[in-house]
Amino acid sequence: MGLFIKNARYFWPGGDRPVQENVSVLIQDTRITAVGDAHALAARAAGCRTIDGDGLLLMPGLVNTHHHFYQTLTRNLPNVQNAELFEWLINLYPLWAKFTAEDFYLSTKVAALELLASGCTTALDHSYLVPAGQNNLFYRQVDAARETGLRFHLCRGSMSRSKKDGGLPPDSVVQTEAEIMAETANLVKSVHQPERGGMIRIVVAPCSPFSVTKELMVEAKRWANLHGLKCHTHLAETKDEEDYCKKVYGCRPFEMMEQMGWMDRNSFFAHSIHFSMDEVKRMGVAKGGVAHCPTSNMRLGSGIAPIVEMLAAGVPVGLGVDGSASNDCSNLLLETRQALLLQRVQKGARCLTALEALKMATLGGAEVLGRDDIGKLEDGFEADLIGVRLDRLRQAGSSTDPLAAVVFCAVDTVDLSVVHGDLLIHRGKFTRFSDDHLAELVRRQNERSRELYFGR
Repeated sequence: MGLFIKNARYFWPGGDRPVQENVSVLIQDTRITAVGDAHALAARAAGCRTIDGDGLLLMPGLVNTHHHFYQTLTRNLPNVQNAELFEWLINLYPLWAKFTAEDFYLSTKVAALELLASGCTTALDHSYLVPAGQNNLFYRQVDAARETGLRFHLCRGSMSRSKKDGGLPPDSVVQTEAEIMAETANLVKSVHQPERGGMIRIVVAPCSPFSVTKELMVEAKRWANLHGLKCHTHLAETKDEEDYCKKVYGCRPFEMMEQMGWMDRNSFFAHSIHFSMDEVKRMGVAKGGVAHCPTSNMRLGSGIAPIVEMLAAGVPVGLGVDGSASNDCSNLLLETRQALLLQRVQKGARCLTALEALKMATLGGAEVLGRDDIGKLEDGFEADLIGVRLDRLRQAGSSTDPLAAVVFCAVDTVDLSVVHGDLLIHRGKFTRFSDDHLAELVRRQNERSRELYFGR
């Protein structure tokens, strides 16, 4: 039938383009087919469902470039509230080893809905944990994402280096390299949608330098390049990781990735905090992407990534909320604000603007994920857009710059969300899920979280 969003009070098409007033958007099937004056588009909009845009700021949907959906089951756990990364992982691995495929299904649905409510329309989940006997968990995640309507980049993550082999994770959550590569190939064949507008895409994603073998990193990258897939991993998140790489591999994490052939535009890396300025420049030349996760980096005390310097060097940078056990929420609007503020703590108030932060959260994320069909609201782009109301209490007095107010005034929910042409949130309510359904999801999630933590 199509959608016609009529007379939006403000309209930001994305990128460096200015905010416009009283703009209408015509959506047919899954794409934007026209942007302009309501009267001029009226004939083409005949038969479409019309949504009144009065009082809304329309803008591109946000893109989340790094997350761990399963961790919504282990938020705010008392024993890791004050831990740094390695201690945090060592305490959580035994709990995560108890997860079933249905736990992954439930936590994926919760994470996806929380992201949608906060303006995210495309999200990557770095799912790297495979508890013994739960090999079908990735397919259940796809099921959950499809039910919510979120555009989903699923990492077929992996861990192959357990504690007995000098790694960090226990044996119960690692697999052999042969198992990992065979299951990755099957998953890609079953669900990957490489075509323009594809809703499900698979990313090849060994977990980290301290949980996989060097051989797996090399083979995963070779296989991904051969099949035209993106690669993703954690990199340079903590000083502990740097010390580990120097001890085990005789080099810094960045140098390790270079040696293994990962530094190219088909790879992107979570965190990338502890880079030298020379490494930042080399990353800019290679065009490897970065998923910046400021809240998690603060929560775990990991450090401040050199984002301003990366942008200046031409590094593609997107934003990520990271896992819900180290954030502990999945709110991409708030993450955009954190990205702005954290850089300013270190580099001053002029180092990053609200517009630059929003560009990272939209077009920047699209570039990191290798997409040229999202991140802007233009004819021919995917109909992934959000609408923010301008009459909320927290925005009172901010109308001189409504776009910047989204960041500075800590707007945390959207009134409208459209993904792939489907209306998923209207007037602040989910269209596919009732309030009772959401309450039941929360109840089940809390009950399962207590079972995991208290062992009952």
